[in-house]
Amino acid sequence: MTITNQDLQIFINAIKTSSNYDFSEYSDKSLKRRLAKVLIDYKMEISGLISQLKGNNTFLEQVVKDVTVNTTELFRDPNIWQILKYHVLPKFKNQSSINIWHAGCSTGQEVYSLLMLLHELDLFEKSKVYATDLNNDVLQVAKKGVYKYRFNINYLDNFDKSMKENPYNYEEYNEIPYEKYFTIDKSKDIIKMNQFLLDKPIFKKHDLVKDGNIFYVKFDLILCRNVIIYFNYELQNKVFDLFYNNLYPNGYLLLGMHESILGPYASRFDKMGQFYQKKEMFTYMP
Repeated sequence: MTITNQDLQIFINAIKTSSNYDFSEYSDKSLKRRLAKVLIDYKMEISGLISQLKGNNTFLEQVVKDVTVNTTELFRDPNIWQILKYHVLPKFKNQSSINIWHAGCSTGQEVYSLLMLLHELDLFEKSKVYATDLNNDVLQVAKKGVYKYRFNINYLDNFDKSMKENPYNYEEYNEIPYEKYFTIDKSKDIIKMNQFLLDKPIFKKHDLVKDGNIFYVKFDLILCRNVIIYFNYELQNKVFDLFYNNLYPNGYLLLGMHESILGPYASRFDKMGQFYQKKEMFTYMP
């Protein structure tokens, strides 16, 4: 199904006039692809979709969820978690507290991945972990911490690579039992995070486009993976401004594998792969 620029604009306007959501600065390409899928899934033409959006708030909320859905997994891209474990998180060991924000946390697997690393590094108790997403449905899944087992069986491989192996010392291998952090029930086809992990994060609904920092704290680490790829250049820079202003000097921002900081904020961070460290700016006072 082909979505024209006019179709896209009509859709954006219908959402904006009927709700507080604003997709006007999302990537046209990504939004067209997701809108086309929505029309196919609901077996609708664009005119019928717009009519339903204007008269049915429940349907509008569902469509918003459909076009903003993100996929995630436990220890996605294990090399990223290895860098976190051995090069980033240890830098916080002498701090009395560590503030972490997962922006666009989806169903929460990466939140629990980080909690496991923090626990292994004895940083769990001093960490405050906040997690947000625009989609309330995925937040409810995240709070429960229950995931399909067979569908996500590669979680165990990711866990082994991220938690047990040391890529900087192949002779080192940490035998960490899975049940330390989650239970596997093959008969019910589920992986369930252990209660002490479930109790730790604060999950909140949040719109990166307009909500700002709803926690009123500064952060040592912000993770926002595979979110800004759906934003256009202007909106990306708005989000980078939000992150930059709410990171401590020398704090870290982690982006997705196919995301990067371009434009004015590139010079305000030191890039290390997918990690960006906020530069400590000094103002000269004569």
